[in-house]
Amino acid sequence: MSRFSVLKKIIIKHKYRLILTYTLFSVEMIGLLLRPFFLGKAVDDLLEGSYKGLIYLAITHLVWLVAGTIRQMYDTRTYSSIYTTLVTGLLSRKYNNADVSKLSAHSTLAREFIDFLEFDLNYVVEAAYNLIGSLVMLFFYEKIVVVICLIALIPVLIISYYYGKKMKRLNKMKNDELENQVATISTRNIKKINLHYSNLRKWQIKIHDKEAWNFGMMELIVLSVIVISLLFTTSKTWDEGFLAGDIIGIYNYILKFVGGLDTIPYTVQRFSSLKDITRRIELEGEYFNSAIEK
Repeated sequence: MSRFSVLKKIIIKHKYRLILTYTLFSVEMIGLLLRPFFLGKAVDDLLEGSYKGLIYLAITHLVWLVAGTIRQMYDTRTYSSIYTTLVTGLLSRKYNNADVSKLSAHSTLAREFIDFLEFDLNYVVEAAYNLIGSLVMLFFYEKIVVVICLIALIPVLIISYYYGKKMKRLNKMKNDELENQVATISTRNIKKINLHYSNLRKWQIKIHDKEAWNFGMMELIVLSVIVISLLFTTSKTWDEGFLAGDIIGIYNYILKFVGGLDTIPYTVQRFSSLKDITRRIELEGEYFNSAIEK
């Protein structure tokens, strides 16, 4: 039974709760996307002595604030309820002492499922809103900036592909070592224990080094997008109808877009890690089914 089929069962079981929380989350994301636009309008209107844009900006911010506040309060109740139902269902079956370790692993895995829904999935959805929404808004400002952003996607996708393959191998090696931890500690052999933790340290350093190199390459692409886009937009003359508020809006949407770019490698790494964990832990399908269906 794959991790993703379990997630699908959880989503179907709690679909109404999740629909509500993701609806509120969508309102938040739309509010965040509209704020730079109304910020630019507020600046332009204030320069002309009007408060119209400022009022729209305040309304947009308040809607975002209310939706975000309600969503965060509701999320805690939703995901804690899902986790409680799942883990108590898993632990309610009969077991002996030999099963305790497996049950402990299953309860930890159940927490990972919920964390994926509550945090990782939100992070990915937010990145999708930033990437797609920013491109849509930039299209109405300056089409050439959209072209620049789309060109920047090409090296990002290539980097993310190879980054994901590398991280998959590194996570596998680290998890291979972790699987031997209990057996190594049980030997009480100081040399073996030291070697075990030295190996863990080595793989952890390699993982973080790879993350650091990826961060550096991504930020170079981000810098290029910002510089080239601003050079194109600021070369416009005011006679062409390009206002100060437009520059503000474009700059903010560029920042949102590049923020979405930064999420692509993280998403690749996260899914790679989830697949590796899934391969290692034997999921007793009937136990998860009974736990979810209760």
